[in-house]
Amino acid sequence: MRIAVPNKGRLHEPTIDLLERAGLHLENGADRKLYADTVDPDVTVLFARAADIPEYVSDGAADLGITGFDQVQEARVDNVSELLDLEFGRCRLVLAAPEDGGIDGVEDLAGKTVATEFPNITADFFAETGVDPDIVEVSGATELTPHVEMADAIVDITSTGTTLKMNRLAVVDEVLSSSVRLFGREDVLDEPKIGEVRTALSSVKHAEGKRYLMMNVPRDRLEAVRDVIPGLGGPTIMDIADEDDGAKVAVHAVVDEGDVFETITEVKNAGASDILVTEIERLVE
Repeated sequence: MRIAVPNKGRLHEPTIDLLERAGLHLENGADRKLYADTVDPDVTVLFARAADIPEYVSDGAADLGITGFDQVQEARVDNVSELLDLEFGRCRLVLAAPEDGGIDGVEDLAGKTVATEFPNITADFFAETGVDPDIVEVSGATELTPHVEMADAIVDITSTGTTLKMNRLAVVDEVLSSSVRLFGREDVLDEPKIGEVRTALSSVKHAEGKRYLMMNVPRDRLEAVRDVIPGLGGPTIMDIADEDDGAKVAVHAVVDEGDVFETITEVKNAGASDILVTEIERLVE
């Protein structure tokens, strides 16, 4: 099975890091190679341009793909399904125009020109609004086109808005919200290995921002401790091997990282001792 991933750019390193944390360690290195094996002999990684990944999956060159939602929407492939939002690489595709250009709404672009690297998404957006501008596809430096009189407005990706401000462009409307997703070709979605990969990646995402708490608690203080643990479901209660009289039990719980500081104080005040906090690499739900 092949997984297509971005070969460079801002999505490359986070994607490789996610695969590594999910247990799909890359072998033979990845620099300047088209393919890389993983520790799973049935899984190979294919490196491709982020924009080409939807087509690679659709055409059968890969079974799974990791790329931005915007790239899949632009590709207009009809046999690829989203399996998981990987929740990184967040950005917005926005309609923007010069700050002093007199374009304050979508309707002001009727009969005017819009430049973009995403002509399909842009066409869909304007079709929904009922406005019909001339859409011009460009291959880069989209934000410069209004200043060289190539376009009256642009549709482009922004993460922080800094580039737009530097080029004196103001957001008119949001076209699309995007993040990196896991996609699969529809005819292979029932394959066991597809489910294994999805579960592995999902377990990493579920573990993010979570911590594992372990503590010893006098049995007669157990209810008081349970009341202050904001766990997933409820804490796990176990007997302690060396506690012959059963006076103490071990309590384990998964809590949000942001709750750890307050939780430690509260369980200690409730009678817990020997409190240990550890990171969680993967959490399978």
